[in-house]
Amino acid sequence: MGNLGFSFRPYHPGELLKEELECRKISQKSFAINTGMSYKFLNEILNCKRPVTGDFALLVESKLGVEPKLLLRMQESYNLQVAKNNKKLKNNFSEIKKIASTIL
Repeated sequence: MGNLGFSFRPYHPGELLKEELECRKISQKSFAINTGMSYKFLNEILNCKRPVTGDFALLVESKLGVEPKLLLRMQESYNLQVAKNNKKLKNNFSEIKKIASTIL
């Protein structure tokens, strides 16, 4: 099934975590200190500049109760959406399809 003509912006799991911290009134700085990670590292994830890893997802689960599989599935979906929107990749795929169609 297609996307029905809708265009979706990739949604990074860091955005969800940022909202979660805000809803719980937990500052990024205090969360970073409480989890033993650097503020810069956490901030980069929350601002979609760094991917969520398995280790990070497990740490978040231990502190916030957020399901790590959710975060990892979101990250995988985000990665695929970004790749699908990558113009260079689209051009490469188009060229590969052209070449493949002449061979087959």
